[in-house]
Amino acid sequence: MSDKDFEQPGPEEERGDEVLGGEGSEAHASGPDPQGDDDELTVDDILGAPQNSDAAAEDAVLADLESALLNDLKRLQAEYANYRRRTEEQREVEAERAQGAAAKGLLPVLDDLDRAEKHGDLVEGTPFFAIAEKIRAVVERMGVTTYGAAGEVFDPQQHEAIFQQPTPGATEPTILEVVETGYRLGSVELRPAKVVVAVPAE
Repeated sequence: MSDKDFEQPGPEEERGDEVLGGEGSEAHASGPDPQGDDDELTVDDILGAPQNSDAAAEDAVLADLESALLNDLKRLQAEYANYRRRTEEQREVEAERAQGAAAKGLLPVLDDLDRAEKHGDLVEGTPFFAIAEKIRAVVERMGVTTYGAAGEVFDPQQHEAIFQQPTPGATEPTILEVVETGYRLGSVELRPAKVVVAVPAE
């Protein structure tokens, strides 16, 4: 082979390659410019970013659902509180009725004791008197109370008039005599008082 086949590049060609190589290496080394720190997102940026319409609609649906569930919970709590109150009231009434049923069985005995006392058969110190006192004490501990007395104003809601007697000087219906004592147990009426009523004379 001749030397012409392997000609060395000239000075200009060498400078051209260096220039091209230099530019390529610098471009390769530098690469694309990285973004600055100013473009990084913060939590405040994310939270403050405007929502799109789909996200806003979803938030509205969730808020409505939360409000509906909260209202249901409040309603259930109110219903449960009312149920407990009604149950407690009903329990108390049923207890009074049960006690009243037991006390009603003793009312004829109390009537007999009242009659015996009026006839002078209950003499203090006798066995009969002691038994009467024990029975009355039991009834009192049960919470049974009496009502209806001579001189009281007649109340048709509480008293049962078995006779009306026109009485001079009477200005309003008044109990003249108690024929049968009335009994209550709490709010439960065991028996109305049977009375003779004095009414104004015509």
